[in-house]
Amino acid sequence: MADSSDDDLERRSSFRLDMEKEIVDIIWTDENGQERTKKIACLDFARGGLKLDCDISLPVQTSVTVMFKSANANHQKLCGKVLRSIKQDNGWFEIALTLDKD
Repeated sequence: MADSSDDDLERRSSFRLDMEKEIVDIIWTDENGQERTKKIACLDFARGGLKLDCDISLPVQTSVTVMFKSANANHQKLCGKVLRSIKQDNGWFEIALTLDKD
């Protein structure tokens, strides 16, 4: 019989998909009004948002467009806002996006 605890339970109330660091394109406007594009890794995808791994921080509330499979003519876009940007021990940032409601 395996040990279980409350720590082992999934605490999310919505479905989550492990993206296995799939590369996505993000597009945002920086503080100087310049549109920026960057290829980064998507770590998790859930109904309410995304978790991204990036070498730079993005300010909270920044509007971001995420493009999946951008080289494909049938690519998908999602829009959201930065909920948090946390610096990790490796110097990279874990960025949480909340998706815009359609």
